[in-house]
Amino acid sequence: MPIYIKLNVAEAFRVPFLDLLLEKKWRSKDLRTIVFPGLLKCCRHSFYRAALCGLLMLVVLSSQAHADEKILRKASFIPQWVPQAQFAGYYVAYEKGFYQDNNIDLTIIAGGPSTPADELLKTGNADFATLWLSSAISMRSNGVRLINIAQMIQRSALMLVTMKSSNIVSPEDMTDKKVGLWKDLFQVQANALFSKYGIEIHPVRQSYSVNLFLRGGVDVASAMWYNEYHTILNTGIDPDELTTFFFYDYGLNFPEDGIYVLEDTYEKNPALCSDFVTASIRGWEYAFEHPEEALDIIMTHIKNAYIPATRVHQRWMLKKIQALMIPKKESDLMGQLREDDYSRVAQALIDCEMIRYIPEFSKFYREVIGYEK
Repeated sequence: MPIYIKLNVAEAFRVPFLDLLLEKKWRSKDLRTIVFPGLLKCCRHSFYRAALCGLLMLVVLSSQAHADEKILRKASFIPQWVPQAQFAGYYVAYEKGFYQDNNIDLTIIAGGPSTPADELLKTGNADFATLWLSSAISMRSNGVRLINIAQMIQRSALMLVTMKSSNIVSPEDMTDKKVGLWKDLFQVQANALFSKYGIEIHPVRQSYSVNLFLRGGVDVASAMWYNEYHTILNTGIDPDELTTFFFYDYGLNFPEDGIYVLEDTYEKNPALCSDFVTASIRGWEYAFEHPEEALDIIMTHIKNAYIPATRVHQRWMLKKIQALMIPKKESDLMGQLREDDYSRVAQALIDCEMIRYIPEFSKFYREVIGYEK
């Protein structure tokens, strides 16, 4: 004679029978071990056994559906400039649903002159932002408690460019020459180079345009490898007609774009920070593997922001960003900040009297890649 065990609902969910239901491996005789209060007698009849089975199935499937529902955490992100391939990985991750896959309901705020990323991050109007390493060290030294959670760019793209006809073939040849320099932190590497070689130059304030260089207004111009340098080439000047000086070739590698968050945000939700970085890196990897699809995505955002840009230029930019972002050592992970790079940039800021002290590396950088939830 079968033995009936009387269980309440909570107890029923702890028995193997529910696993049998989900796996569809149950048999009617298995019902003899599960009985809710008040249904003890009902289970002696096949009709009621079937009814109870159906009820249980609905309860289990309903519970499973609720368990599978994603609770999306709202977050906002701002790159430090307008939409362009420099930030393709983030836009790709957004459009491909990688942030949602990591349970993040993300809003991307377009950066630019009217929406400075550093200000929005500092005031809490953006949860995540990309900033140059030099900018972030300066902010931390001046009391803004931000932290780096991923150093995406590993090699500096900042460079100096001159015409070969100028006969400038070494840093020393820039002595007494007119050099176009961007303002503030954009000058740090150049000033470090001039100091290293004992060079005195005539600095000329350079705008975001390279027109001053093209018209002969300066002997040397500042440029980003993925941006202004390509603009110069697009005017019809051949690469063989130019002499380039990459700062990293002179021991002055200052990695630029990294992902930053306020320390308070990180302390409250390290898992969110890890998930954001994980989804972002996935977006970059996808963009590098599917460049034309990535360009489709970024060109859509560029168009929506009414930014004048060509696909040819964005393709160049994406390719160069890939070269700057992929670590040279296979043992290094994408997004890691090397302490020697940090120390080099911080010391240059000290030498230029742009910061008073060097923030402690362990407090400035948090490695969230692979964070255990």
